[in-house]
Amino acid sequence: MIGKTQIKTIFATCIYKNKNFHRQKNRMKLNLRYLVILIICLYACNQEPKKTKTNDPVSYVNALVGTNANNKFSHGNTYPAVALPWGMNFWTPQTGTNRDNWIYTYHSDSIRGFRQAHLPSPWIGDYGAFSLMPVSGKLKFTDRERAAYFSHHNEMAQPYYYQVLLPDEHILAEITPTQRCARMRFTFGHPQDCYVVLDAFSQGSKINIDATGCKITGWCRNNSGGAPENFACYFVMVFDEPFEAFGTWTPDSVFAERAELECKHTGAYLHFGKEPRQVNVRIASSFISIEQAIRNLEQEIAGDTFDTVCQKARNVWNQHLERIVVEGGTDDQLKTFYSNFYRVLLYPRTFYEFDDAGNPIHYSPYNGKVEKGYMFTDNGFWDTFRSAHPFYVLMFPEQSEKIMQALVNSYNEGGWLPSWASPGYRNAMIGAHAASLITNAYGNGIRNFDVNKAYEAVLKDCFEKAPRPYMGRYGFDEYNKLGYVPFPEYKEAVSATLEYAYDDYCIMKLAEMLGKTDDVAKFRKRAENYKNVFEPKTRFMRARRTDGNWFTPFSPFQWGGPFTEGNSWQYSWSVFHDPQGLINLMGGNKAFVLKMDSVFTVPAGRYSLYDREYNEVFEMFATGMGQYAHGNQPIQHMLYLYNYAGEPHKSQQRLRTVMDELYSFKPSGYCGDEDNGQTSSWYLFSALGFYPVCPGSSQYVLGSPIFQKATLNLANGQQFVISAPDNAPANVFVKSTKLNGNPYSKLFLTHNDIMSGGIFELEMGTVSNKNRTFTKDDLPFSLTK
Repeated sequence: MIGKTQIKTIFATCIYKNKNFHRQKNRMKLNLRYLVILIICLYACNQEPKKTKTNDPVSYVNALVGTNANNKFSHGNTYPAVALPWGMNFWTPQTGTNRDNWIYTYHSDSIRGFRQAHLPSPWIGDYGAFSLMPVSGKLKFTDRERAAYFSHHNEMAQPYYYQVLLPDEHILAEITPTQRCARMRFTFGHPQDCYVVLDAFSQGSKINIDATGCKITGWCRNNSGGAPENFACYFVMVFDEPFEAFGTWTPDSVFAERAELECKHTGAYLHFGKEPRQVNVRIASSFISIEQAIRNLEQEIAGDTFDTVCQKARNVWNQHLERIVVEGGTDDQLKTFYSNFYRVLLYPRTFYEFDDAGNPIHYSPYNGKVEKGYMFTDNGFWDTFRSAHPFYVLMFPEQSEKIMQALVNSYNEGGWLPSWASPGYRNAMIGAHAASLITNAYGNGIRNFDVNKAYEAVLKDCFEKAPRPYMGRYGFDEYNKLGYVPFPEYKEAVSATLEYAYDDYCIMKLAEMLGKTDDVAKFRKRAENYKNVFEPKTRFMRARRTDGNWFTPFSPFQWGGPFTEGNSWQYSWSVFHDPQGLINLMGGNKAFVLKMDSVFTVPAGRYSLYDREYNEVFEMFATGMGQYAHGNQPIQHMLYLYNYAGEPHKSQQRLRTVMDELYSFKPSGYCGDEDNGQTSSWYLFSALGFYPVCPGSSQYVLGSPIFQKATLNLANGQQFVISAPDNAPANVFVKSTKLNGNPYSKLFLTHNDIMSGGIFELEMGTVSNKNRTFTKDDLPFSLTK
């Protein structure tokens, strides 16, 4: 699928740049070999279907979005995941060394392998990783030795297909995925030794080579935490032709013709002769057993060719992306929209497989046993509760239903709901936001899970001590007694207080739906605990000591300490469930709006209590938007809060600015961590013109759509159309709205409005209508009426 303009590059690499070409005695025979390889490349080029705007949205996706990042400055911290939606395995080119969590960075110029990855974030780390690397000429084993030069000019990265030319190796490498498997194709274009090298990584691995069956089986145990002692990723690889020689290796030794090896870090190599050739391999893995990996291979690939698997994968992506059809934007906006859509559909990761009868089973990362039912992982709810999971509930309720079943399974198997899973419990981030996921799903019609068991689990988070940090509620006892988490006894105490108060609101709503009257009153009161860390004099959220006094010194600019990856400028708006209550604390609508305006005008500053150069601080500074740190999650909902004060035009203008300036489809397409679909889902909702400020309320607060038309093809068979025919880059303001032909004055849509189908019409203009007035019923939900 190389573009036609790149064929010259391939030809030059394969023929004209071959220094020994004119010295060969049998030039005609050699030339024919190169022509064969060139024909293969041309064939691959011609497999790329033409782009159509109506039925091929995946063609707009750039899988390299967000890859121009490192540990000091993030433009996404992503990698090009070749996968199906919510795939159990991702496949990616690896530019970093095996131990580098930034496994692919756009500024790199060499590839060390084509890797099975499960990395949800470089800050969390990978697990169950191994790689294959085609090598020509001299046999090279370790990740540093086998690094091969590449150029982005000769690279294509899409969700269903990856291709790259390794010119110095004279190799064209291709990958296409299924949920748990992949096909790789390596085209060797030079008459020299052709090898494929397997690296099973460190932390323990085993390899067995079956030369008769052209097959490798084995397992690897590498992980970054959150895994029981018996954790392993089992794999099988079946090649389409015999190999002439083989062996195993460790970083220090090579064992020619040795078929089996188990140690801390194992690898294997296969030699396919010296003639130009194409080597195909089918790969599958499992977290249950080698037998299950073989079953996965038979279930998902069987005898399908590379091109068949590729076309099926493309079709799957289009079927998912066609849930939303957008029209009337620029080509760049279409690319940005569908590239973000791709990122949203990667997580949470499928962690279940199917037995012979087709029933879901999974290796439990919580108890180390093989259990029945669904399991998902690689998700940080601190990020994704905000809009990623609400997006699944709205657009993919059938998937959200499985995720809810999996949450209950996690609780049954591990005793606690996860907050950050990868693959099991991880010590990361605050909050107990499984309560948000459960309440939002149940309240919006997803009922096929054990909600009573889920309710038991969220209550346990509130009232029982967890065996380790970041399970349950950190500082729960003090929070229950004082109404806040004290500082400095507990780090990140203010952030925890604010997020627990929101979680308490979610539990109140769930109790209400389940008819648990006593709990409704109890958690209604607890949902107001955010007021306990609001300091009236400064009108900021602020840390308190156990004795009730305010912690000093205090600066709203200081990152860290009592705040999680932010400061008081960002966290003072984290009252998702009661913006009206926050407005009252700040002195009314006018004072509230002025405070929000000042977020964008006060100096950005670089004040940090962290013990390292903190990337989020620099990313905020680089946007030039004062203290508005969109690259991190706590403030992402804030732009919509102008609606609650009756000034939606300010939301509309700032939302368009953020979408236009801080998002693109390019490798630098984000202004911070993408974080498991959260930052991408913010864009999707905002581009459509609404956003779930308070998941659990069943409302979506209105903004400013960027397309002239967007059609939501809902899972229930209905269509909801957002129509803004006069929309344009300059027409950022909403002058009036209609719902199903009737004038509509509310500043929100309900979940039922959308799921019932219909048309939402917006009249857009270049000048804001500041004279619009709103009744209390027009304003979005707040706990304080």
